[in-house]
Order: sequence, then structure tokens, then C-alpha cells
Amino acid sequence: MIRYDLKCAEGHSFDSWFQSSSAYDKLVAAGMVSCAICGSTKVEKAIMAPRVSTSDKAAAAVPTEPVEAPAPKLTDNSKTEKMLAEMRKHIEKNATYVGGNFAAEARAQHLGDAPERAIYGEAKPEDVKKLIEDDVPVAPLPFTPTRKTS
Repeated sequence: MIRYDLKCAEGHSFDSWFQSSSAYDKLVAAGMVSCAICGSTKVEKAIMAPRVSTSDKAAAAVPTEPVEAPAPKLTDNSKTEKMLAEMRKHIEKNATYVGGNFAAEARAQHLGDAPERAIYGEAKPEDVKKLIEDDVPVAPLPFTPTRKTS
């Protein structure tokens, strides 16, 4: 796993973890990495300071965090949180929750074995990677789906 500090075209800074640098490149090329603040898919790596452990006191005084303006903090009344809540409500109203069966459902729709419909759910990272490699259109949600119980 690798963590990158990222910056969108609007200047928002945020970070995210990726399986590898090539996984990051592939996700960015597919437009699947988006700004955590505004949703822009025009994202690039921000300048980062290396994290090197040392016993040298002089070297330890060098900042290890990126020197950038902090990302806006979300509050209960922030515009971003309201937009995310609206997005969640829209998805839950207009799509079918398929739970852990998401990868199989998405693949079946892509192959024409199941009727097309809007779905959402959970999938293991390796299953999502296979879907992306097979050009099955998937996108991560900026929230964790509410687990439905029967």
C-alpha cells in the first residue's frame, strides 16, 4: 500500500491510499480518483516530504508533513456534507442495494446476463480490480452504504 497526498484542479488537498503506484496511475486514467471536497476528477499528486526515520536530531527537526494549506474541515453544516447526504439519499432511492454480491451483479449486467439497473453495494478490492481490468464500469461511493437487514 502507498499513501499519496493529492491535489485537485480547484486547489483542494487530500490524501488517499492505493495498492501501488501503477494502481494509482490506472485509477486516475480511468477517472476513478476524485477530490474528497469538490468531486473533481482532475487530480494529481501533491509534493510530499519523504518519511525517513533517523536518529540524527538535526534531520528529525525537518518537517515530514507536506507544507500546504490544510484541507477544509467538514462540519455538520458544511456544503460538502449536505451534498454527500443528498447524493446518498438519491442513490439509496434510485438504485438497488446488492450487498456483497456487487461484483457478480456488475459483471452479469456488463455481459448482458442480467438486466441493466443501477446497483450499489460492497466488493473486495481484488474483485474491483478484476472488474476494472475487464472494463466493467464501476465507481467508488464517497460513503459507506447503509447495510440493509431483512
